[in-house]
Amino acid sequence: MVKVTWLGTGISLVGAGIALYNRITVRRLADTAIEVIDPVTVCVPARDEAARLPGLIADLRAQRGVARLSVVILDDASADDTFATAIDAAGGDPRITVLRNDTDPPPGWTGKAAACARLADSVATPVLVFVDADVRLAPGAVATAVTELRRRRVALVSPWPRQRARSVAEALVQPLLCWSWAATLPISLANRSLRPSTSVACGQFLVFDTAAYRAVGGHAAVAASVTEDLDIARTLRRAGQPTVLVAAGRMASTRMYAGTAELDAGYTRWLWSAYGGTVAGGAGVGTLAALAYWVPPLAAVGGCGAVRRVGVVGYTAAVTGRLLARSTETGGPITRTDVLAALAHPFSVAAYLLLWARSHRARRRDALSWKGRTLNITGT
Repeated sequence: MVKVTWLGTGISLVGAGIALYNRITVRRLADTAIEVIDPVTVCVPARDEAARLPGLIADLRAQRGVARLSVVILDDASADDTFATAIDAAGGDPRITVLRNDTDPPPGWTGKAAACARLADSVATPVLVFVDADVRLAPGAVATAVTELRRRRVALVSPWPRQRARSVAEALVQPLLCWSWAATLPISLANRSLRPSTSVACGQFLVFDTAAYRAVGGHAAVAASVTEDLDIARTLRRAGQPTVLVAAGRMASTRMYAGTAELDAGYTRWLWSAYGGTVAGGAGVGTLAALAYWVPPLAAVGGCGAVRRVGVVGYTAAVTGRLLARSTETGGPITRTDVLAALAHPFSVAAYLLLWARSHRARRRDALSWKGRTLNITGT
């Protein structure tokens, strides 16, 4: 038991060390008085987003520092009033165009990839930005992100938004998105690499050099992917085009899934694809997670002597790594909710593994779907 506890604690300590390195070194977008020279087009794919879209449109209309900004919104065959809501929220702003799509995606395409591809078809500006409808932006978010793209001379900047949570399930699971890279991958080193395996991207907010995006085929290159954001970053790197991740918690935020049911459906849709999409890969990661984040707290509670002391160290390291990752994401002070969620980290890992198992089961049964659309992932 001592050796197993030491092993789990060692993994936790390494994770906390990487999270500390990222907390110190990850570049953060900050709101400054920046003027962007390039014309910029912001594309917003929206399906059943009538409730969320007005907030984003208001944020886009309030953007500063981008004199030649245009916005294209696509109502992707919504079952609600997304189209009318978007028109109303645009308020006649000549910079905003609202399009409508009444058909399902073609065979071999996911809905998100097809919507993004259609939006990109109409873009002629040198900078192309994709923003999800549930994202909220500070007034300088687009300008600072585009400036980062040009300053770094890269093909893609992925500003990582702060994940907002209002339910217990969201607070347990959503911070794991940032923690999954913040506690495992030194981002400043990964940003200097062209290795596809070290790329990180968040499709909620992506900023492309348009020429580089088109050179690799755009979203057509990842048409069938349920994680098109990560796969398009990998595609760019395979083509020799650099991509970078930056923390944007002070400039952008999102409530990715609203409540337990939507969170369950959202992760079930894509989580099967993690770790190469194989059960063996997921089982291997699950074993490491159990060693690092279940064994030490169990030893701290039920062990004695050296086993308990080592377990306390391991659990403390896990909580510390979780808080450091959250701080990297938000760019602000840690809240009481953040602390409580970090203390419940073993339960977060359990929830994640349960979602992963449910996703694989749904895939085996050809039962993957999202927002009323069945996902055909045969061969992917």
